[in-house]
Amino acid sequence: MPARAEISNASATNGAHRGSCAPAERTEAASDEAAGEQRVPAWSTIPPGSIYDYLRVASFSIGPDGRVDQWSERAAEFFGITAEDAIGKDPLTVCVPRDLREDQADAWEHILDGREWIGIAPYRDAGGREGLAEIYVMPADDGDRRRGAVCIAVDVRVLRGIETDLAASQAVLGESPMGFFLFDASLKMLRVNERFACAFGKSAADMRGITVHDLLPRVEADRLSTALGQVLDSGSPVFDMQVVGTVPTQPGRRRWALSLFRLHSGGGRPIGVAGLAVDVTGRQRAEREAANARRNLALLNEAGARIGNSLDLETTARELLAVTVPHFCDLASVDLYQALLTGDDLDAVGGGASEGSGELRRVAFASAVSDGPVSLGCEAPGEEGPVQVGGVHRYPFASACAKALSTAQTRTIGVGGGSESELGNVVQSTLVVPMVARDTVLGLVQFARAKGSEPFGDRDTALAEELASRAAVCIDNARLYRREHERALILQRSLLPPGNPEAAGLDIACRYLPGAAATEVGGDWFDVIELPGHRTALVVGDVMGRGLRAAVAMGELRTAVRTLALLDLEPAEVLTALDEIARGLGEPGGGRSRRTKAKEREGADLSEVYLATCVYAVYDAVTRRCTFANAGHLPPVLVQPGERALMLDVPPGMPLGVGGEPFEEIDVELPNGALLGLYTDGLVESRHQSLDDGLAAFRSALDGQPRTLEDTCDHVLATLDTHHGEDDIALLMARIQALSDDVVGDWTLPPSPTSVARARELSRARLGDWGLDGLVDTTELLVSELVTNALRHGEGDIRLRLLLDRTLVCEVWDAGLVQPRRRRARDTDEGGRGLQLVSLLADGWGSRRTPLGKTVWFELSLPDGDAPAQDPVDALLSLF
Repeated sequence: MPARAEISNASATNGAHRGSCAPAERTEAASDEAAGEQRVPAWSTIPPGSIYDYLRVASFSIGPDGRVDQWSERAAEFFGITAEDAIGKDPLTVCVPRDLREDQADAWEHILDGREWIGIAPYRDAGGREGLAEIYVMPADDGDRRRGAVCIAVDVRVLRGIETDLAASQAVLGESPMGFFLFDASLKMLRVNERFACAFGKSAADMRGITVHDLLPRVEADRLSTALGQVLDSGSPVFDMQVVGTVPTQPGRRRWALSLFRLHSGGGRPIGVAGLAVDVTGRQRAEREAANARRNLALLNEAGARIGNSLDLETTARELLAVTVPHFCDLASVDLYQALLTGDDLDAVGGGASEGSGELRRVAFASAVSDGPVSLGCEAPGEEGPVQVGGVHRYPFASACAKALSTAQTRTIGVGGGSESELGNVVQSTLVVPMVARDTVLGLVQFARAKGSEPFGDRDTALAEELASRAAVCIDNARLYRREHERALILQRSLLPPGNPEAAGLDIACRYLPGAAATEVGGDWFDVIELPGHRTALVVGDVMGRGLRAAVAMGELRTAVRTLALLDLEPAEVLTALDEIARGLGEPGGGRSRRTKAKEREGADLSEVYLATCVYAVYDAVTRRCTFANAGHLPPVLVQPGERALMLDVPPGMPLGVGGEPFEEIDVELPNGALLGLYTDGLVESRHQSLDDGLAAFRSALDGQPRTLEDTCDHVLATLDTHHGEDDIALLMARIQALSDDVVGDWTLPPSPTSVARARELSRARLGDWGLDGLVDTTELLVSELVTNALRHGEGDIRLRLLLDRTLVCEVWDAGLVQPRRRRARDTDEGGRGLQLVSLLADGWGSRRTPLGKTVWFELSLPDGDAPAQDPVDALLSLF
């Protein structure tokens, strides 16, 4: 129930004021209408959509008697009283509810005094809803000078709502930060707010009646006009439509986001299209910068994932260009110093003023706009075309590239950076970025964009420097790795036997294949060591680990093997001593006990633990027996004549450096013509081939038709998967060539003085049979000395053996365990000069333990026919 309201009078002065102002406003409006629109015919019917569709308006008239004499249908609807009930009644009775009449009776009598009156009166419609009506009472004359009144009633609630909406609309249009515009059904501008008008340097009144073609370029105007027509026809709104244009108040192109929607009259008829415009030029710039930041971050992520996967310098350069072209630039090239690629010192790569920069090699080029190399702006005038990939060149002294190399600072060519004339017809601008790693300039990379592309900015320069820096570090790592790899390979090759070594009773061939350049050098090695008595030690080993450290450890173990082999120890004893040496590698010396070293080893870093596998075999060419001992290595392969290859069942043992377990050895008699193979795991195992499959393939490669030893090695390497490059490969093949009985002299002599003369006789006779008369005197003298020492210092029977192969070897065996020791005899001593004489006349001599005593031996070179043999008398006299 609304609050009780009183009828309010409006003075005649107010009414006159209203009446006097209205014609002037209508005149101005009419003039505006006449200026902007076509004149409407008088008394023509207008379509639905007038103001009366929104307002509740009613009219009635009051006769001279103060009674209602006319009652419109709108009044019947407004007040809820039919014409029959209203005509002839008191207006107060008709318009005012019964419970409000007493308060309004005096005021109503005042209304009918013949003056205009505007006031508010309460009412209640047919539905019982109460409200306030604004009533306009206009005096009237019926022609007989009788006065009445014509009354118009308007629902105040609806009217106030329209006023509020208008005020709100005015506030929104005036204060909104967005531009507002309204087109009529003919797509002419009806109204805009000041925000929209000011953007185009006009007033809101100047915008009335114009079209979109007066504001935007033709293409954009056609697009917007089409969109306005579609919204007007379909009623479907359009959101965030982007249009581009220029405005006189601001430089450059502007971009707006438009939202369009159709407007309807109160009756639902489309009357035009309204729109909101937001200037998104700044937002677009921010979005573009954000997109560029995301692109740059994506490029850096991709660079981190793709650059540096290879330890090859040229491959790393190509990976850099694959990341940047065409995502960052249209063309790019990488030049590296020639000294860097050849492994020379980089400290003296700069050229003089006449020469320009140091020598560089073009290692990579990529282009998204051309099929071949294109000049990027730094080539010297007069050069025959752009630099080709692989070409060695210099940059002129005053060029941007030479300055970038000398100062380690990025240079820009073109679009503000100068030297546009050097760019040619394709390139618009070029960034010259030096590649710096660890304060050393390695080369430079040029990023270029073609004409029509966006020029490089500060962010692009920063991104280019970051990409070049990452690639430079990867290239420098590859350079350092390659240098270490080459040094380790040189060290390893220097420690391996040169060529195919020779041995008594063996035909030997060997192969060594280092791993790929991207794989660190391993610790694989092999060796062939000649031992006394026409015996040969065959060794193959593999140090676990890679790099220079593994190569050094391999060298230490190989040296230790050769030293231990020359002591003529049994194979198991050699591996036991090697195990101790391997356990001591990497440990600082200094007199600590075994227990202390063991505790230190338990807490040591595993990277400092040296482990190795090794197989050690000693072959006796006379007996054709071979003794094997294994320290965790792959078993040897034996191919007997006419049979298939098989793996020798050698006890594997523990790898060297583990310790705690003894090594076992086995003896195998090898038939004449048999083939023995020792190898490392790189030959039979890789990422794509299991060990079992590799061993089976190795055995199959050794089967079939007999081949020469060199052809056998080549066939094995060609048949097996040896190109994986994952590990080094060492292969040692030996074919048994047994000594015949006619080159061996073997006698047993009793422990009596007569055995000395007998030994001289046997030696003279056998050398005569062999045609070595030139060595008879020397051999007789040395045999006498060794047999005499065996009688005086040895025990049991004496065994004399002569062996003829590439040299002449004499061995004297006895059961004594005391090893002979050479000493320097004084002038007054009667003895002690025997071993000195042996050392003086023989090419080599020594002694070794045997299971039943010892053996003393000496070796003489065979005469070559030209050099005279040494006179033993002169040698004997030289001792005094």
